[in-house]
Amino acid sequence: MAGDGELKLLGVWTSPFVIRVRVVLNLKSLPYEYVEESLGSKSALLLGSNPVHHSVPVLLHGGRPVNESQVIVQYIDEVWSGAGPSVLPADPYERAVARFWAAYVDDKVGPAWTGMLFSCNTEEERAEAVSRAVAALETLEGAFAECSKGKAFFGGDAIGFVDVVLGGYLGWFGAIDKIIGRRLIDPARTPLLARWEERFRAADAAKGVVPDDADKMLEFLPTVLAWVAAKAK
Repeated sequence: MAGDGELKLLGVWTSPFVIRVRVVLNLKSLPYEYVEESLGSKSALLLGSNPVHHSVPVLLHGGRPVNESQVIVQYIDEVWSGAGPSVLPADPYERAVARFWAAYVDDKVGPAWTGMLFSCNTEEERAEAVSRAVAALETLEGAFAECSKGKAFFGGDAIGFVDVVLGGYLGWFGAIDKIIGRRLIDPARTPLLARWEERFRAADAAKGVVPDDADKMLEFLPTVLAWVAAKAK
């Protein structure tokens, strides 16, 4: 059967990119082994499986590596098309729209996220990064209204491609909320996204995968910062 073969996912529990892959594996009800990597001492398996970037996530399917989170999500959806809900729409145009907004999330929300946590040296720089993130989320508020057609998720009745790509960031959003003293996904500014966040976090596929303890995320932040600093040398 298509998709036969052992599944192993190499990841770091706080990574938005790992989280989105784990949510999709759960949506598809696919059994897999999760291997937690150390940022300070990456395994030989990771280094050999992703020799270009040496980064997580890596999905090993029957020993063969698949890299880059959006690629992995689409691979899972194609190989296990008959298992669970489809993550990408069947209609080619709607599929293209979903890919566009998923790319927008990583192009706009992603850099703002890294800026807020890892590269801002002053409060002014952090405020500017927060402003960029809020602007991107306000644009996504309009995208949600268009893509969801009044239903629960970007993907309609079920979690779809844009949902898992944006949803991967929610754990760090909770930590950032504590740092800046307000919510990034503000119910006053983006009420549709605020309700979407509640539904996404409550979904069975996201439980235990999307971190919900902001203090625990903040405790892990120095580990990430040390890794970022070492990588920059």
